[in-house]
Amino acid sequence: MFKILNENPFESKVECLIVGLFEKPEKFTGMLEQLDGMFDGELTELVKSGDLSAKFKSVSVIHGLGKSNVKRFVFVGLGKEKEINFTTLKEAFGAASKKLTNIRIRNLAIALDSFICEKIAADDAALAFSEAYIMATYEFQGYKQKSNEPEIKIETVEIFTDANLDEIKLAAEIGSSYGKGTNSARTLVNLPGNMLKASDLAQYAKELGEKHSFELEILNKSEIEKLGMGAFLAVNQGSAEPPYMIVLKYQGKDEWKDVIGLVGKGITFDTGGYSIKPKDGIVGMKSDMGGAAAVLGAMEIIGNLRPEQNVVAVIPATDNMISGNAFKPDDVITSFSGKTIEVLNTDAEGRLVLADAVTYAKHHGANYLVDVATLTGGVIVALGLDKTGALTNDEALFEKVLEASYEAGEFIWRLPYTEKDKERVRGSKIADLNNSPGREGHAIMGGAFIGEFAEETPWVHLDIAGTATTKSEYDLGPAGGTGVMARTLALFVENFEME
Repeated sequence: MFKILNENPFESKVECLIVGLFEKPEKFTGMLEQLDGMFDGELTELVKSGDLSAKFKSVSVIHGLGKSNVKRFVFVGLGKEKEINFTTLKEAFGAASKKLTNIRIRNLAIALDSFICEKIAADDAALAFSEAYIMATYEFQGYKQKSNEPEIKIETVEIFTDANLDEIKLAAEIGSSYGKGTNSARTLVNLPGNMLKASDLAQYAKELGEKHSFELEILNKSEIEKLGMGAFLAVNQGSAEPPYMIVLKYQGKDEWKDVIGLVGKGITFDTGGYSIKPKDGIVGMKSDMGGAAAVLGAMEIIGNLRPEQNVVAVIPATDNMISGNAFKPDDVITSFSGKTIEVLNTDAEGRLVLADAVTYAKHHGANYLVDVATLTGGVIVALGLDKTGALTNDEALFEKVLEASYEAGEFIWRLPYTEKDKERVRGSKIADLNNSPGREGHAIMGGAFIGEFAEETPWVHLDIAGTATTKSEYDLGPAGGTGVMARTLALFVENFEME
């Protein structure tokens, strides 16, 4: 999609050219000075009058009016040069890309060098642009009847630069991979429950595995029963749809060692079971497989970039339904690990399926674990809708995940995890564990339960209940599924190195 060119962008015939504009006290310099000259100083006058703004994320469209081969210019305000960074640059690119969705064009170009400054190198600018453009222009097609009006979409994007073309091309490809992996996760989250059952999620993983030459294992119900995954099976008991334990393995090293385990909650719809959700709370529960979507999005990125790491992805896929066969409060079940669990809340089902999935990831040799789940409403009460909650049993591993989240621009906040939290999870009088000790510290209790199955393996838990979806559009995407943590997980894998 991206074409890299070493030419003067102002002399090229393009329908739309994106140009960066920093706030500067002095007059235009460099390529902007050249462009101002082509417009006989009119750009300077537009800035003075306020019709052309360098304010951060402002977007101004100016027609070429025959003074350039470029039909129209899109000026993106970047604010003060000393305040720009990689994350905010992506936001600015996202704002510009959203503006372009309202312009019927087939060809788009960017004057990359107008975005370069002391903090932003050319390859970073190219990566930020390609990632932001792919994400910001994402649209879930849905199921409405299509208009007969012919659709005009951007087909080619040209990046003009004086920098090394091979380096810029590679950076654009990397950014595009991150954007596409995130969008794939978004689409999975946006699909309704009747369009994405456990079998559909398994088929999607199968096709992803075949495309990227991953080793694939999909356990069906009888195989899950033979292994004794009682926690996973309990959640599936009330469903007419069979469960699947999905495993994708990527080997980027000669030996299967230092294996990173990514575990994603794959509840394709959650009624809450007999601890049924209220009518308002049950709407939107198609997104309860957001953790699985994040892991699959990350695996798509990993499959494209091929880092020198070993990764096993494990996804327990089922819905949580109500029937005469469904599991009940007060039931006692036996997990794959052998630990018994007293069920106090059937709506605390995510931690049950993750218990067996985490154990199975260890069975496949995972030396480090990161689980991702839309686990608790409690994390929303604690942190709001824009922060992912985290628990860990290993400081060094958490720092690696946190660094990746900073680079991705996906905010994570660590919650406390103490011996008293573990005692509460172990508080059942008739079983090893109970799955719901109470509302106090709900988000911590959910993560602490999963930690009982991570045991001594270094582990990070990410609760994306608040961040997996959004009701409002934002710079890098529309309302709906966000694909959150797909990029963080992929960056974590790509940069992973433990002493």
